[in-house]
Amino acid sequence: MPQTAPTARTRIGVVGAGAVGTSLAYAAMIRGAAQEIALYDLDADRVRAEALDLAHGTMFTGGARVTGSDDVAVLAGADVVVVTAGAKQRPGQTRMDLAAANAAILGSLLPRLLEQAPDAVYVLVTNPCDVLTVVARRISGLPAGRVLASGTVLDTSRLRWLLAEEAGVATGSVHATIVGEHGDSEFPLWSSATIGQVPLREWTVDGRRPFDEQHLAALAERVVGAAYEVIAGKGATNYAIGLAGVRVVEAVLRDEHAVLPVSTVLEDYHGISGVALSVPSVVARPGVVGLPPVPMDAQELTLLRRSAQAIRATLASIGH
Repeated sequence: MPQTAPTARTRIGVVGAGAVGTSLAYAAMIRGAAQEIALYDLDADRVRAEALDLAHGTMFTGGARVTGSDDVAVLAGADVVVVTAGAKQRPGQTRMDLAAANAAILGSLLPRLLEQAPDAVYVLVTNPCDVLTVVARRISGLPAGRVLASGTVLDTSRLRWLLAEEAGVATGSVHATIVGEHGDSEFPLWSSATIGQVPLREWTVDGRRPFDEQHLAALAERVVGAAYEVIAGKGATNYAIGLAGVRVVEAVLRDEHAVLPVSTVLEDYHGISGVALSVPSVVARPGVVGLPPVPMDAQELTLLRRSAQAIRATLASIGH
């Protein structure tokens, strides 16, 4: 029988062994996202211990090889590099408050990452992820599609969970998306939101339509404030963002051509250029390979431009 060529092993590099990075690595291991998971952190004892703790559980998962080191060479040959390292968001801080510190960290880190994984797709989870996506693109010179942020993938999951709870349906039956900044100026695309094939505003519960404009506005506000609520209670968000980040990684490694609201630097998207915002994007092995022409009503376009301006203002404030 003719022999087939061995399949190349897929490799995820995770930068940062804190709460988010380790949650992402844990989710990747459980979901079987890749054959190899490499953790990098400056804290040698912490990163080796985290990798060891994960590796001890491989008997119960798909058997991924897990390594961890304070030597950046541990990331060599990664297909996807997920950046979670950065200053921690404290209670009361906005994501934008972290911009200058984390842009400086990224500036020193990214050239070393590119030396080890020059062909990787780079996924930024560190906040403010939209601002840092612009910074990373400028530093790296990579095509826009290979530098993306997890963006509003998590925010969209939060929204769909809230809607599903109130509508009495499974989360997978809700089709609604948060777009814009991953932060205070993000907003839902209510004009195209549905439950199954039913427009959201027309969905009924016990003979009434619960999703009127006032209630939709309250739900949007809850999504925007969700991270602050979690941070106030436990100090960080980690499990859900770990899962959201892995979902993006899977779409890349499996060449899915999945439509996800990730953030990339836009070029003439509804007239917006030069800033990174989350919009529905086709994610495949090369990264983002297309932006579907998503219809937006006049109010949504206004909000998208307002979100772009918020990113521009922060970039200007940190000299980028």
